Amino acid sequence: MEAYAIHKGAIIKPRLARMTMNLVRGKDVKTARNILETTNTKASRLILKVLNSAVANAVNNNGAKEEDLVIKECFVNPGRTLKRIQFASRGNVDRHDKRTSHIKVVVTDNVMEGSEA
Repeated sequence: MEAYAIHKGAIIKPRLARMTMNLVRGKDVKTARNILETTNTKASRLILKVLNSAVANAVNNNGAKEEDLVIKECFVNPGRTLKRIQFASRGNVDRHDKRTSHIKVVVTDNVMEGSEA
């Protein structure tokens, strides 16, 4: 059974979030949690929340066992960009783009739906 969770509009640059996401891709949930808890980045805190939500969805909605869950796929896509301006010298205006991300984590326990007997 698969379950997933998405955090849309996370205010973090996709490139920064992908560096942390690459650390946990393909790992089991317990190992991924340990990695994210010991990594001191904003991305690790956001990804940990999404991972915990996906695990809760799998356990509560699909009846999966938490110790059997593995991260099947996880990715960070760019969200919308917030355009902000800052006044600069000599009458110029500098634009600052605040990039956002969509974080998605899919967990599975490698059990097919119809094979439970």
